Amino acid sequence: MIGKTSDWREELDRWLKPFLDRLGHKTRRQMCPLYVSGLIGPGDRKSIAPMAERLAVGGYDQLHHFVAAGVWDVAPVETELLVQADRLIGGSDAVLVIDDTALPKKGTHSVGVAAQYCSALGKTANCQTLVSLTLARGEVPVMLALRLFLPESWTSDRARLKRAGVPAKDRTARTKPEMALAEIDRVIAAGVRFGCVLADAGYGMSAPFRQGLTARKLAWAVGIPRHLKVYPADVQMIWPVAGRGRPRKRHVPDILSKAAEDMLADAPWQNISWRTGTKGKLKARFAAVRVRIADGPRQRIGDKGQQHLPGDEAWLVGEHRTSGEKKYYLANLPAKTDLRTLAATIKARWVCEQAHQQLKEELGLDHFEGRSWQGLHRHALMTMIAYAFLQYRRLATARRKKKNQRATASAKPAGGASRHRQSHASIVAAAMPALPKMDLQRAAA
Repeated sequence: MIGKTSDWREELDRWLKPFLDRLGHKTRRQMCPLYVSGLIGPGDRKSIAPMAERLAVGGYDQLHHFVAAGVWDVAPVETELLVQADRLIGGSDAVLVIDDTALPKKGTHSVGVAAQYCSALGKTANCQTLVSLTLARGEVPVMLALRLFLPESWTSDRARLKRAGVPAKDRTARTKPEMALAEIDRVIAAGVRFGCVLADAGYGMSAPFRQGLTARKLAWAVGIPRHLKVYPADVQMIWPVAGRGRPRKRHVPDILSKAAEDMLADAPWQNISWRTGTKGKLKARFAAVRVRIADGPRQRIGDKGQQHLPGDEAWLVGEHRTSGEKKYYLANLPAKTDLRTLAATIKARWVCEQAHQQLKEELGLDHFEGRSWQGLHRHALMTMIAYAFLQYRRLATARRKKKNQRATASAKPAGGASRHRQSHASIVAAAMPALPKMDLQRAAA
C-alpha cells in the first residue's frame, strides 16, 4: 500500500507542475502539493491542524501561512485551474452549471456568515454561501469557481469587511446572478469551451441574468418559478384604441401575459427518460411550448397597470415528477430542438450537486476554520484543484478500460461494439471510486 500511495503522490506532483509554476516562490511550491495531498488523503477532518499532523510538516504554522496569511496572488492559479479543466472535459458538448452551496458555520466572525437559507440543512441558518461554477461533460464534473456571497449585513458594515480582509473591489453589494455573470466572463476569457449554461430557479428567475447570458451569445436553460409571466410566441404588438383623450403613442401586446404553469396547462405531456441511473432509467413527464418571455420594458396596459412587454422568444418547459413535484424552465435553445433534447439538457444540471457533496464530504470544503476572506477562498481553490486531479485520474482510468474493452470487442461480432458505446457513461462512472479514500487505494494502483 505504501508503494501505491507513493505512486499517486508522484503523479500529483507531476500534474500540479503548471500550478506550481504560477505560484513562483519556492516555499509556496512546496506547500501547495502538501495541502492538496492532505485534502485527498485519509482522515475525517481536513482543517489545517489535523492535516499538518498527518502530513508531519513540522507544525501548523507553515500550512496556515500558505493558505491564510501568505502574500501571493490566487488569480494565476485560478486561471490555471480553468485551463486544466478545459483540457480535461471542455468542448461544445460540455455544460457550465451555475449554482450555490452553503457551508454551515457557528458564530458571527467568519467572513460572510449570516442567517440565510442553508441548502445543506434545508432551512434558514447561520452559514456562508458560495456561488459555484461547474464544467461538466457527460457525468464528469470539474469545479471551476467558488466565490463567497456577502449578505447586506456584511456589505453595510465597512469595519467588519476590513477586519475579515475582504478586498476593496469585493466590498460592494452584488447579487448572486451578478457574481455568476462576472465569473462566466472570467471563464470565457480563459478560453474554456462549453455549449450551454444551466442554472436553477434562484438564478433563472432573474431577467438581468438571462438577458446577460443572451447578450454574451450563450445558449442557456434555467429553472423558473411557476408564476413567472410569459406570452404566446405569436403575440402581436398593436396600437391600443383610445376610448377618449389623446391617441396612444405606444404599442401594446394583443394578449396579456400569463403564468408559466397556466401556459402549459393544455400542452401535451410526454414520458421522457433522459438518463440511466443506478436504479434504472430516470423518467418524468415533460411538455414544452414556444413563448415570449415577459421581461421587456414595463408599460401601462389599459386598466391592468404596469406590465412587462414581450421579450425574447424561448422554450417554456414543464416537468411533472413521479413524486408529484412540478418544475418549470426556460431555454433559448433553437426552435427545432426536440423535447427529449430539452429534457436531457435541463437535467444535466444534477452533476453540480454531486460535485458539491464530494467537495464537502471527501475533500473538506466546509472544514476550513479560519475567518478571513483570503483563507476561505484559498482553501476553496485547493479543494477544487484536488477535485480536478481526481477527475483527471478518473478519466485516465476510464480511457484504459475503454481501450481494453475495444481490444476485446474487436474479436467479437459487430453487435458487441454497439453495446459498448451505449454503456460508456456507466464505464466512466465506475472508473473512479466514490472519491478520495477509495481513489487513493484502488485507482492509484
